[in-house]
Amino acid sequence: MSGRFARDLPFGASLLAPNLTLFRFWAPAQQHVAVEIEGHSPVPMRAVGRGWFEADAPCGAGACYRYRLENGLTVPDPASRAQADDVHGPSLVVDPRAYQWRQPTWRGRKWQETVLYELHVGAYGGFAGVQAALPVLARLGVTAVELMPVNDFPGSRNWGYDGALPFAPDSSYGSPDELKALVDAAHAAGLMMFLDVVYNHFGPDGNYLAAYAPEFFRDDIATPWGAAIDFRRPEVRRYFTENALYWLHEYRFDGLRFDAVHAISEADWLDEMAAEVRRSIEPGRHVHLVLEHDGNVADHLRHDFDAQWNDDAHHVLHVLLTGESDGYYADYADDPACRLARCLSEGFVYQGDVSNYRKGVRRGTSSADLPPTSFVLFLQNHDQIGNRPFGDRLRTQADPHALDAAIALQLLCPQIPLIFMGEERGSASPFLYFTDHSGDLAAAVREGRRREFAGFTGFAAGESASSIPDPNALATFEISVPAPDPVRGEQVRDLYARLLSLRAKILIPRLEGARALDAMPCGPAAVVARWRLGDGTVLTIATNLGRETCTLAPPRGQLIFATNEGAAAGAQHGTLDAATTVVFVDGAV
Repeated sequence: MSGRFARDLPFGASLLAPNLTLFRFWAPAQQHVAVEIEGHSPVPMRAVGRGWFEADAPCGAGACYRYRLENGLTVPDPASRAQADDVHGPSLVVDPRAYQWRQPTWRGRKWQETVLYELHVGAYGGFAGVQAALPVLARLGVTAVELMPVNDFPGSRNWGYDGALPFAPDSSYGSPDELKALVDAAHAAGLMMFLDVVYNHFGPDGNYLAAYAPEFFRDDIATPWGAAIDFRRPEVRRYFTENALYWLHEYRFDGLRFDAVHAISEADWLDEMAAEVRRSIEPGRHVHLVLEHDGNVADHLRHDFDAQWNDDAHHVLHVLLTGESDGYYADYADDPACRLARCLSEGFVYQGDVSNYRKGVRRGTSSADLPPTSFVLFLQNHDQIGNRPFGDRLRTQADPHALDAAIALQLLCPQIPLIFMGEERGSASPFLYFTDHSGDLAAAVREGRRREFAGFTGFAAGESASSIPDPNALATFEISVPAPDPVRGEQVRDLYARLLSLRAKILIPRLEGARALDAMPCGPAAVVARWRLGDGTVLTIATNLGRETCTLAPPRGQLIFATNEGAAAGAQHGTLDAATTVVFVDGAV
């Protein structure tokens, strides 16, 4: 391999020679368009049919440009590879082959080896900051780093889900080459790199598509975040398929996590896109595709997607650890041990079952036939912390021993674990919703956030929705940077390292072909689950997240982990102590 990679996009700015660039722009609502390049006279673009415009211009990498519409409005390139400043400013011509990869022959890792670590790039100080943290994550036992969205957003701080330019890494994090250097360094450390991508909406600031391509959006449906994207149109489908291919080929990401795909109206596009990704990947290279789907639709997992976030498992574990039953947690408060057992044996709790929270709507499709590795299991993530009014973590809500027991279940269960930044150090720092909007939009976001939680029952005495932190305040972002627990941080880190070492040694080599045998409650907050691993070994995990001892049939096999010595002895004699997890393997280890 040459060590230089590029995705030749069918739109945007493409270098033809060091001082010659082709510009292609879809603007079906326009009759005339020009490209304006700093230091040059405007170049009229020729109409080539179906709303497309083209122009060649004598400029090279580093040139700043915009498109001028008929009404005089100048807009950034919707396929901008980089912005000179922010989302409203000019786009930059980028030479994607300028970066010389140091690990061009990296082939990735098998899905069964995946241990995900989700992080916010801004909280790490940008791409260079994440790169500096890679050795620590590798020593912990993480095998894959998942970046929250990095596409260009307004201002200098944002979760990333308000992005406006899906092809441009945000300049506040670093340059395109610095992002490539991060991925390259991860590969040198034996780590996969995943990226969270958002194809269900654009943010409220900095997206100009409606001005020249209103056909990009639907006017008959909407999403909770704004106008719905019209995936019925081939140009729209191509735009987002190319985005997925771009991150995987030009930036060499090992996987993508697709945000909230239930808000994509044309679900067939997902399978169409995933099939094209599979056809495009070089032989022998491992690339992984992961969905988030609130509807629990499992059908995509039988095609070209590797896994789906298991929100059901998170919700029932949260109920067991905190006792909360507000909002969607109400669907898991009734017999939570039984619901956890179903998650461990079949994937989803709701597989076409009636959801009371959703006012009697049936939710989900059957997932019982899928292997456990089709599900990503987490105790926390950006959504489940940040979408709480005060961004509070489980460390501030749950009994610490019960939480440790849940961590053991998560990391030694055959589902694919995801750790959210700071968990591994016992961080109690909140992770709040933060943005960097200004003017009327800033006020609307602040008031909308407080209005959303006006009926929240968890406010302390004297508190109200007005006490929710302002998303636009710099302090809201600063307090969201995780800090280790000053007392238990190292102890928690040692627990994670020990569990991930066991996973790497005993579980990962046997995960291919693993299947659930059974799972059943053995107490009001306790479950015993068994899986037959790929080599025939039987894995048994017994977890009690409650406050009372319960009984169980003594597990067969060799004890490989217990949260404490008393739990191990008790389980071997038919009792499971409160706030404990024990793990046995029946077969050669």
